[in-house]
Amino acid sequence: MAIGLLCASLVLCLLVCFCDAAQRERVIVPAVDRRDNPPLSLSSSWQVLGPFQIGTRESTWGADPLEYIGGFRKLQYDPDARFRSSLPTNGTAKWNITEATQVSTSPTSANASLSISYSNVDWDFLKVVYGWAAVQYQAWARGELTVHGNGTQHVILYTDAILEYWVDGIHYFGGDFYTYRKAPPVLYVSPGRHNIDVRLVRDVRAFGGILVPTIDVLLHVQLTSGILELAKPGILMSDVVDGRLASSVGSVVLRNGGEVDIEIVDIQSSHVRPPISLQELESQMVLAQDSRVLTAGQAKRTSTPNNASGIVLVAGQTRPVAFDISLPTYNVSSVKYVITYRTVESNQLGTLKISQNLTRTSVYTSHKITYLHPGGMVSYAMLRPPAKNASCTPGQRASLPVLLQLHGAGLEADNGMVAHALDPVPDLCAWVIFPTGVTPWSGDDWHNWGFADVEAAVNSIPSWIKYVGWTGPDVDINRWIVSGHSNGGQGTWYALTHRPDKILAAAPASGYASIQKYVPYELWQSADPRRTAVISASLNSYRHEMLMSNAGGIPIQQQHGQLDDNVPAYNSRLLAQQLFLSGANSSYNEVPGQNHWWETVMTTPQLVSFYYTQTKGDEILPRSLDEFEIVIGDPGDMGSKGGIKVLLLEDPGQYGRVHVDGHITTSNVLSLEFELTVFKSQAVTIDNDIVGLGEASGKRGAGTVTISRQNGVWRPGLLDESNSILYRRGRQLGSNTAILRTQGAFIIRHQGLNTTSHIALQVSRNLHQYFQADTEVIPSISQNGTGIGTGNVITIALSNHLPSSLHPDFPIQPNSSGVVVRDSRGRQRQYSSDDTSLGATFLQPLEEERLELVLWGSDAEGLAQAARLVPMLTGVGQPDFVVLGESAKWKGVDGALAMGFFDHKWEITPSSVVS
Repeated sequence: MAIGLLCASLVLCLLVCFCDAAQRERVIVPAVDRRDNPPLSLSSSWQVLGPFQIGTRESTWGADPLEYIGGFRKLQYDPDARFRSSLPTNGTAKWNITEATQVSTSPTSANASLSISYSNVDWDFLKVVYGWAAVQYQAWARGELTVHGNGTQHVILYTDAILEYWVDGIHYFGGDFYTYRKAPPVLYVSPGRHNIDVRLVRDVRAFGGILVPTIDVLLHVQLTSGILELAKPGILMSDVVDGRLASSVGSVVLRNGGEVDIEIVDIQSSHVRPPISLQELESQMVLAQDSRVLTAGQAKRTSTPNNASGIVLVAGQTRPVAFDISLPTYNVSSVKYVITYRTVESNQLGTLKISQNLTRTSVYTSHKITYLHPGGMVSYAMLRPPAKNASCTPGQRASLPVLLQLHGAGLEADNGMVAHALDPVPDLCAWVIFPTGVTPWSGDDWHNWGFADVEAAVNSIPSWIKYVGWTGPDVDINRWIVSGHSNGGQGTWYALTHRPDKILAAAPASGYASIQKYVPYELWQSADPRRTAVISASLNSYRHEMLMSNAGGIPIQQQHGQLDDNVPAYNSRLLAQQLFLSGANSSYNEVPGQNHWWETVMTTPQLVSFYYTQTKGDEILPRSLDEFEIVIGDPGDMGSKGGIKVLLLEDPGQYGRVHVDGHITTSNVLSLEFELTVFKSQAVTIDNDIVGLGEASGKRGAGTVTISRQNGVWRPGLLDESNSILYRRGRQLGSNTAILRTQGAFIIRHQGLNTTSHIALQVSRNLHQYFQADTEVIPSISQNGTGIGTGNVITIALSNHLPSSLHPDFPIQPNSSGVVVRDSRGRQRQYSSDDTSLGATFLQPLEEERLELVLWGSDAEGLAQAARLVPMLTGVGQPDFVVLGESAKWKGVDGALAMGFFDHKWEITPSSVVS
């Protein structure tokens, strides 16, 4: 909303209108009628203000035009007030009263459903010009939660399809955009009326782009126990195959609904014996620093406050807890466990009983297996081993490949539509596995977090073989055939372009080319092109249309419904063309008369023939190719191709390229690794430098050698590693989303203030909501991030209360006056907090390729702005560092004072913006 471009008189008129509106008496929204004296109720009438422009995934950056006048929360209802907006007729938005489509109450809960639409916008014409981007917009709604009776209530608040809201002036960012219902906030509400301000954001990927562009949301408030409780019913555990568990690890999701921290001290099978006393527990506990799973009578020791020694849930937190599961007897129909816990302020014990009915099936059918995700929590996949009657060729390898089938958005892997999608081809010569990607939306579209789950699922198959005593064909976990539908089709493109040396073949069906090609990034707030270029560059690794040369030499069978109105067939047509233009190729099947999904979408005759042909293939991987090209958006995401892996880019804000045709030519590449079994030359010519591979030192053992460009010349060996903190590598590479490459639970540490604890809990809640991640919250930042757990660290700090970085000369230094940024030329830029709120988010190194993500604010508002950029939704575009001014609240990306990338020495790159 470009208010600054309006004439002075119009601006004055608007500001007078805003001020008048702010001074008028608030209209009280009537609460729903009480029936049988329910304890809670939500408004049946809501005050709604909108619509306003918003771009694809832009809301994370703020971009709310009402923030220019102090924010919606400071406005009072006024039907005569008008607000400048680029969408409605006459360019003005206004208030209205909207009745909830449904309200209900019960003895323990209350609901209110809202459906918001605008007839004063010519959506059809806007779509003609801007496509689906035009039917994304934002608005605000205000209602009330009423607590009846005389006592304070502990409640949880579900916010389906809502990203951001305020309750009694307290800000909650993250919400539940995909209606996961995994981690609602715990609220302590006193009797009376409580204001709820809801930011409504319409997103095509979440709401659709074909029908009338409504925003449909639900608020559900529910009483909670005020103590430890199950956040999700039951136990996540494997199926029972032929009488035995398919895997031994299980998990429960717990929520601390009280106001004091709770420690989990024991999980015991109730079939074995009742829970024991704390004194008995303490005498039996052993240290288990390297374990991420609790065994009976054993609690994981961690660095926790108040002398707690087990797993701690701070007040209001939701955490998954992993533990070993076994069957007490052969013929039981369920398993039952007792969780023993205590508050960290006392030795008084409490117990929580949990149970799960068993699912029994045959080892040869698709069944649930569980395993540990690198993030430390339990995940699952559906596994179908090779059938007894699979007729594999006599000369075929003893170890069969893995056929991955990636599901679409909104589906669980154990859904019949997914787990039985390949039932029509039961005798494939392959291990068929259906990963979940951790969540129904695959965490992050099968990219970083979701793809780590894919690899963990594949790597768990050898353990499954030993655990169940499998005597059939072995598995080769480094030979993949990848297929998937919709978002899973996009995930197939990701696997194909990022792990080419593992891919035997690929069959992407109805997948989109990239986030930007699916729903265009039009209608963002106007911004400096250098800033939008940084956002685009931070998504380089996910733009498959730019990465098609990585697929060279790999058999590909594309498929798309001709009439697809969800993911247009243009996406597959585009990638087929890009494959051809890059020297690769594919078979393309566009199915006449079919839309996005039909019952046999993954078993059409073309796909069935492709599965049988490719699973019986005996091609050697990695392939030895005479000529090929690699394009790299993020070396931290990228595997090898043709036996060559890019380890470092010169400027991570730009693509790197390697072309091989007897000689090697590179662009924007600093370091390469060669697999000698594939690249068998004694010497290579690279950018006209001749390098002997026999002189190079291996990074991962005798089978690999590394060469690096130093002072413009390629030489054997890695770049100087005398101090590993000084050099960025491996899991540290990439944009802000690199923080998701954690090895263990996230560590969230803060100053212990009300402001920082609220943000810490919000970050913890969002990481669990959107990634099902585990987090440990610690109210202390008295030291740097070393020696705290094994996972990546998120540090939350105000003003100058930030421990010094392990890096001795880090280019970003917050202080009591603001923040200092040193640009690529060594010039220092001071951003002062004297007249504005500042927020900053940036990565910095920890030992052993760990990362710390710092969230810093000059005050509470600046800190809240920084916290918005913790990875959550895909497509947002979060670079390595951002310094936000107060204007980002309404300008979005253009309100970033500095933003960009760190190179391999943790220096700010020339492609960054430091203004």
